[in-house]
Amino acid sequence: MGYSGVATFCRVKSAFSSNEAALPVSAEEGFTGLLRNNTKEEAPAAVVAGLEDFGKDELLQIDNEGRCIITDHSLFILFNLYGPRAVSDDTERIQFKLKFYKILQRRWEHLLQQGRRILVVGDLNIAPAAIDRCDAGPDFEKNEFRTWLRSMTVQAGGPFFDVFRALHPDRRDAYTCWPSNTGAEQFNFGSRIDHILSAGSCLHEDCDSPDRNFITCHVKECDIMTQYKRWKPGNTPRWKGGWSTKLEGSDHAPVYLSLMEITDIPLHDTPSSSARYFPMIRGLQQTLASLLMKRQMSEQVEVCEVPNSFSVHSSTMRSCSGSLKRSGDNCSIRDEHSEHFPRKVGPTSSRNLGPDFKKKTRKGQSSQLSLTSFFQKSPKCSIEVGNLGNELDDVSKEPSNSDKDSGSQEDDPMPSNSSQDEDELSVSCSSEKERNNTTLLQWQRIQQLMQNKIPMCKGHNEPCVSRIVKKAGPNFGRRFYTCARAEGPSSNPEANCGFFKWSGSKSKQK
Repeated sequence: MGYSGVATFCRVKSAFSSNEAALPVSAEEGFTGLLRNNTKEEAPAAVVAGLEDFGKDELLQIDNEGRCIITDHSLFILFNLYGPRAVSDDTERIQFKLKFYKILQRRWEHLLQQGRRILVVGDLNIAPAAIDRCDAGPDFEKNEFRTWLRSMTVQAGGPFFDVFRALHPDRRDAYTCWPSNTGAEQFNFGSRIDHILSAGSCLHEDCDSPDRNFITCHVKECDIMTQYKRWKPGNTPRWKGGWSTKLEGSDHAPVYLSLMEITDIPLHDTPSSSARYFPMIRGLQQTLASLLMKRQMSEQVEVCEVPNSFSVHSSTMRSCSGSLKRSGDNCSIRDEHSEHFPRKVGPTSSRNLGPDFKKKTRKGQSSQLSLTSFFQKSPKCSIEVGNLGNELDDVSKEPSNSDKDSGSQEDDPMPSNSSQDEDELSVSCSSEKERNNTTLLQWQRIQQLMQNKIPMCKGHNEPCVSRIVKKAGPNFGRRFYTCARAEGPSSNPEANCGFFKWSGSKSKQK
């Protein structure tokens, strides 16, 4: 199943005592009647009329995936749908999808018998005809779901208009969805599976006239908003580094419908099932813009204030990921990655800073210098971040009582160790440079071996991309290579050439 869910947003002038048809008079979750209430009177959940032949368990199974919201706008009923997806070899999901549309069709038929008008919007996961698919084969339209959807249209004797096709009957390459894992948007290699359907008469009194219907009288325009595609002209081609750039947004393009000559309806309020009444939203989000607007998060930067009596070397500050802050006569040491209270340290007890101030920091050159070092215990660094005795020049101009009592020296806390530390620093830098050179050679060898193993595609003589089979079956987890270019029509030499090769096997052309 993966995940699914739908939402209907209504933009109105007033959410209460409104006569706008855009504000629904009632709303319903699902289309079986068994989920949350569908009226303001809090009517108990019950199977809706027309679905009595189905058992409650199978109806709940259909409605439990969050695939439908119905809003009654008085002049028409709006079905917001997300149709199930079912691949050819998944018999369980195929049966679920068949049952989903069978029950949905029964609900539509009952409403039409009552004289209601119906609008259906959403991703139905069905491309009805060959013109609606980039690579449709000769048997494309024989699929049972495509046959069913075409049977529901007026052209086949059904009650619904495919509004987009009614206005643009011959438009080709009009797609709303593209495979997200192949970069197919770049060459508009997709399918039209997002639809707007309408059924029922127009709103005029002489609606029985043969040349009058809902589309001719009330549809101003209907089209695909291709400007909201994730892939824009001029973007870096995916095979030239664009694969590392994540495309923001949906892999679908919106389809819109603009209506005209829609009359007002009696005064009414927002239905009780509206999200505006949810405790987590009520009083916080009152407009659609506030939901879609990115919140400006103001980052609080804590300024590091070093006391005047401190003269801290720059290398100490780079090694320290905490922050120093003057607090009266004490220095507060705060770990930016910890929620604990800051530690208080006296301004003259520089030697006590060492053990408390140690913090392991990520250093690209010393974390893992070689593959073999990954399996060895890491040696202790010769210079500790906490050894601030050599970094603090003059902790205090006046010695404290504790220093006087202990007889400590102000100018040089550890004079006997300074030359030894310099020798250790020289040895450490020399050995680290050698390790870096060794590491660089090792990684260059690995990269060269990997480069030699990656095959070149036959169509463009370019390095392939490596992929792993994630679909359950005999080849699950197996690695293969394919052309790195975006998927597109075979007639386009710039598109994917179809090269395919299993890892460790001879190459072959699709």
